[in-house]
Amino acid sequence: MPTMETMRLSEPQPRPTAGLAPRVAAAVLLSLAIATLLLAVPELRGVGTRITHMRLGWIGMAAALELASCFSFVAIFRMFFDGLPAGTARELAWAEEGSGALLPGGGVGALAIGGWLLRRAGVSTRSIVDRSSALFFLTSAVNVAALIGAGVWFAAARGSFDLVRAGLPIAGGLTATLAVLVIPRAVARSPRRAWPSWLIDLAAGITRALGSVRRPSWRLLGALGYLGFDIAALGATLAAAGRPVAAAPLVLGGLAGCLIAYGAAPTQAAAAVVVYHAIAFWIPSLGGLAGFALLRRRLGATHEAHRTRYVGYPVPAVTTAFTSN
Repeated sequence: MPTMETMRLSEPQPRPTAGLAPRVAAAVLLSLAIATLLLAVPELRGVGTRITHMRLGWIGMAAALELASCFSFVAIFRMFFDGLPAGTARELAWAEEGSGALLPGGGVGALAIGGWLLRRAGVSTRSIVDRSSALFFLTSAVNVAALIGAGVWFAAARGSFDLVRAGLPIAGGLTATLAVLVIPRAVARSPRRAWPSWLIDLAAGITRALGSVRRPSWRLLGALGYLGFDIAALGATLAAAGRPVAAAPLVLGGLAGCLIAYGAAPTQAAAAVVVYHAIAFWIPSLGGLAGFALLRRRLGATHEAHRTRYVGYPVPAVTTAFTSN
């Protein structure tokens, strides 16, 4: 007898990619509006002037670093979805990155697009949830580790402990780490308890992410490059707008206000962040649109002829232990 989940999957699914073209057009208009404001409004004219005088070599470097960040995501994506053909996996990864930039909700939109495309590629819903959450937790773990490390580095460089600028990032990172590690242990120790399904899926993703670290692959470097190259791109735009910023404040900052709090000049920080966000938006977006177009053509041609080997893929022990009882 078909389950409710099977019945839902058999029904026509809404296409989360509807309206991408209007969103691209809106993004172009918004970019032009921001540029106009920066040059027209007196209070912002200093930022606009700083942008027009930014060094093109550093901006080109920032674009190259952001592209390297995107390729790093492709590498780590392929580690978790290794059963997909290489071309399909690359196009899926680019489409997911682009949707995160183009669609409302950022990461939520990327997960929605990724899940929809993976279902079209023949991946089971269970594997999608399991592996996508593992990918999310691994990349998030790198972010948290970088936050903690940068906080320690910043405090050591100053020679004194700054409770706000170093203490809060360290405390927040450690708290998030402990909270995440507790979830799979709690589910595994009480498998007969009526845990919510979303919590079981969460535990499975964390378990798979931990397992990927215990069985090292060169693709794990993609998780480091995904964050590292992105931060370096921001550093390059800061160098283009003035003087470079030290690594620890760069990791701890990210927004203009944060960078100013860590010592960057106000107009330099604002100009660098505007240009950085433009680069971090357009490179994944254009790459994602190209990846989606190629993937759509590929899946349209092979939807019936090709099925991946994911349908019966095993899931981490924390989920198996629970669902078997």
